[in-house]
Amino acid sequence: MTNEKKSDRILDALQQLLEERTIQNISVSDIAKKAEIGKGSIYYYFPSKDAILDALIERNYETPLKTAKNLASQTEISPFTRMAMILQACRSSSSAFLNQSNTASGAGTSAQDTAFLHQKYMNHLIAELKPSLTEIINQGIAAGDIHFEYPAALAEIVLIVLAVKLNNTFLSATAEDSEDTIRGLVALLEKGTDIPRGTLNYLSLTADM
Repeated sequence: MTNEKKSDRILDALQQLLEERTIQNISVSDIAKKAEIGKGSIYYYFPSKDAILDALIERNYETPLKTAKNLASQTEISPFTRMAMILQACRSSSSAFLNQSNTASGAGTSAQDTAFLHQKYMNHLIAELKPSLTEIINQGIAAGDIHFEYPAALAEIVLIVLAVKLNNTFLSATAEDSEDTIRGLVALLEKGTDIPRGTLNYLSLTADM
């Protein structure tokens, strides 16, 4: 059995256990038993239970985040279109998180567990997408399409707003409230980056998708 397959079995085991019990009640021994491998073997791949959880979150959102990160090199596409695609990647990964959380909640996962998983998800989402979004903003600045002095800060602010609002875990809101927030974010982006009003209107469509 290859190392990759063994690590996948470990992640699959934790995924299944999360649908059955709370995070606090899952031990490395439980994961090893579920994966049908020795406990010592787990530490060959992961230093701790927390590291296994981080890897599971990374795997669950790998596809939309990989798509978003690849956009930084596609300079033939306008920065605004790529920003829209980044927002949609956030939306896709958010939907994946919500679907998983709803399934887990039905299996008895506590609100504390859901909040803990959401925090890890947010950290992963922002850390993975911030460099790509910053690079796209920098490219827009270099081309004269965007005017802003702090591209990295802007990227982080956008991602924090999206991660919080789209997941609806920390701040419960209706779909209409979330759409209003996204439209407000778009308006602030237009004003703050000194581009014509309405240029980014189509970005708000991601709130409806």
